[in-house]
Amino acid sequence: MEFFKYTKALGFMGKSKFTRSLSILLVLGSFAILATKGLNYGVDFAGGTIVQVKYESAAPIDEMREKLKSNTIFDGATITEFGSKEEVVIRMRTTTGDVVVDVGDVARETLGGTGEFEIRRVDIVGPKVGSELKEKGIMSMILAVIGILIYVAFRFEWRFAVASILALVHDVTIALGAIALVGLEVNLDALAALLTILGYSLNDTIIIFDRIRESVVKQRDSELSDIIDESITRTLARTTLTSLTTFFVVFTLFMFGGEIIHAFAFTLLVGIVIGTYSSIFVASPTLLLFGFDVKNYHVKLAQKAKREAEKERMRAQYESGVM
Repeated sequence: MEFFKYTKALGFMGKSKFTRSLSILLVLGSFAILATKGLNYGVDFAGGTIVQVKYESAAPIDEMREKLKSNTIFDGATITEFGSKEEVVIRMRTTTGDVVVDVGDVARETLGGTGEFEIRRVDIVGPKVGSELKEKGIMSMILAVIGILIYVAFRFEWRFAVASILALVHDVTIALGAIALVGLEVNLDALAALLTILGYSLNDTIIIFDRIRESVVKQRDSELSDIIDESITRTLARTTLTSLTTFFVVFTLFMFGGEIIHAFAFTLLVGIVIGTYSSIFVASPTLLLFGFDVKNYHVKLAQKAKREAEKERMRAQYESGVM
């Protein structure tokens, strides 16, 4: 299926100044949101206790709050709806270090008389474990970026590697800003979504970079901006199909998957849109900013071919006994 038939290259690079300004604005806005509002760390990273309660009818939240005040274990606890009016989540900073009895049993006893309900889930994470999870999560992001940098630099050239990393930093920063803006909890699911964004965005970028490299080899006398426009145009149908199909699947999860994967789906939705945008308007134009030169690249290719030919000649002489 072809949405876009290639007749002439679209002028993507002609809009690079506008898109560069837009990207800078989005990134700075994300940093401002992160600095002022901050991230809402969930129990996975901040530590604490979650008790999920499901009622037969609408949960009496006001009555629940009054009941919880009678037990010091639930001091500072918050109650929020969880996907429906019948289901709620009680969050508190209390951990196993403070509680020597089953929190689920305590909640069941404390909420007695508020209606028919069941305790569906009790999650307890200590502050030390939460801190370790946060540190390991950050480390996993850093290691992923370093691995991508090495891979792209080895496969292409250092300018391509730096361009792809800038695009990935751009994507993750905006995704984190969106999470902070809407106040979603940052938990292990959100971290998994951020790592997925890295892979998704990189895949789009590598496909465009592959086409750019092929065109650079074939078109010795063309301008790099023209080559980039042609390469993006030729891959536009594939990019559109991939992004739309992935977006619709994740959107379905976001709408109907339930509260438990809400943060994961929302982060992916933002990442798909921003990742597709950055592959075209951030990673590729960065090659122009770094001064990638088509003619110099051909000189390097010629020198590399010469070295390979010399190695092959010396190997042939060695095998034939002529030195």
